Amino acid sequence: MKNVLIGIVGAAGFLMVAGPALAQDAKELAQKSGCLACHAEDKKLVGPSMKEIANKYKGQKDAVAKLTEKVKKGGAGVWGQVPMPPHPHLKDEDIKKMVEWYLAHK
Repeated sequence: MKNVLIGIVGAAGFLMVAGPALAQDAKELAQKSGCLACHAEDKKLVGPSMKEIANKYKGQKDAVAKLTEKVKKGGAGVWGQVPMPPHPHLKDEDIKKMVEWYLAHK
């Protein structure tokens, strides 16, 4: 039991330390990929803000998978008539990191 508790505490500590680094990595990916030209953290630009996206998909268990696919294939109609272009050149794991970062905004 003691080893399990130590493992849980250690994992929580790692997440507290690694969390900002993972967020920075996701932000750099978003900048490099051009996502931040259309999406800001707290205001609508061409597309919805990260906070709006996080609020819309809050509590949806399939949100990461759904949004990863949306980024990959593009789409329109969910947030208005301006389409989001597809991004087939991005790696799925990079898209997932960015989507998780977007969804973490409150």
